[in-house]
Amino acid sequence: MPNSFNKLHICVVGPVPPPAGGMANQTAELIRRLEGEDAEVSLVAVNSPYKPTWISKLRGIRALFRLLPYLFNLWRKITQADLVHLMANSGWSWHLFAAPAIWIAWLTKTPLVLNYRGGHAEEFFSKSWWIIKPSMQKVSHIVVPSNFLKSVFANYSLTTTVVPNTLDEHLFSKRNVDELSLETITIAVTRNLEHIYGIDLAIGAMAKILQKFPEAELVVAGSGDLMNELQEQARSLGIAGSVKFTGRLSREQIAALYKKASLLLNPSRVDNSPNSLIEAMGCGVPIVSTMAGGIPQLVTHNTHAYLVEEYCSDALAHAAVEVLSSPELQAKFRKNGLSHSEQFRWPQVKRKISSVYQQVIDPAL
Repeated sequence: MPNSFNKLHICVVGPVPPPAGGMANQTAELIRRLEGEDAEVSLVAVNSPYKPTWISKLRGIRALFRLLPYLFNLWRKITQADLVHLMANSGWSWHLFAAPAIWIAWLTKTPLVLNYRGGHAEEFFSKSWWIIKPSMQKVSHIVVPSNFLKSVFANYSLTTTVVPNTLDEHLFSKRNVDELSLETITIAVTRNLEHIYGIDLAIGAMAKILQKFPEAELVVAGSGDLMNELQEQARSLGIAGSVKFTGRLSREQIAALYKKASLLLNPSRVDNSPNSLIEAMGCGVPIVSTMAGGIPQLVTHNTHAYLVEEYCSDALAHAAVEVLSSPELQAKFRKNGLSHSEQFRWPQVKRKISSVYQQVIDPAL
């Protein structure tokens, strides 16, 4: 089965949009690509809508109404599959959704590929390894999207294969730089409004960027519980008119934002291999980012992006002003980012996934 998924029945377990998010988008992209290779794919979504819908308002017991149908679907679809591709991350989602899938696959003797994601792995493992380890020992193969996570797993004597996130090269493609507005500088932030993603740092940086580029605008594309707090921060800094909160955008809308963005600002405090950086590179958008988690292994400072060590507004503002002030630096990041993004396109990712599937289906090969 080298480099082919033809007629293979794959059970994909993971979240799918809506709501959109890094892992949900990657699950949907994986399914789309596998089906495009004539694989038979059955999905077991870990975030299926609550039935009846009013159950979603009842915290505590609502998990039971999602978990029981999930377990039933897991057993039914795993027993019909040639292999399982499980999208997983840290926290309660591991215990509630990933671990049951692993044990059902093991009981039914169905090969399972664990695709582990997220920047919290080290913290999660250090606190809960005693309960995580038995499940990890039951998987057929572990894949991770970055060398950062590969090193975390190696600390626990687990071998992994790096299979990077997949870039939709048709949606996130090179834009025409000549069509960018010369009158408006658009700085994009495409992360959810959570503390780990540092949107407050981006807003603080924007107050300083405006001193150099008063015509600039910050477009924050994401949703989350911190919306009111972040809007109040922008008002208190006197820059509310220069900060736009779009709420959650579709992938098509995100791509449209990249097409007009002068800069992607990624202020995250915790991270792994963020899709936003990969997508921005695929569109030729210059990037300024913190060095959180696996980001320095995803992009190289002063080659693909401008990276800052400090998780502070001043450092981000200084870097953004330097990039926005230098057409040469922008051109370098665009060129190198576009070239770097090639490794995330399906033909390259496909070969790695195909090799992993072949190993778990026929280990003797």
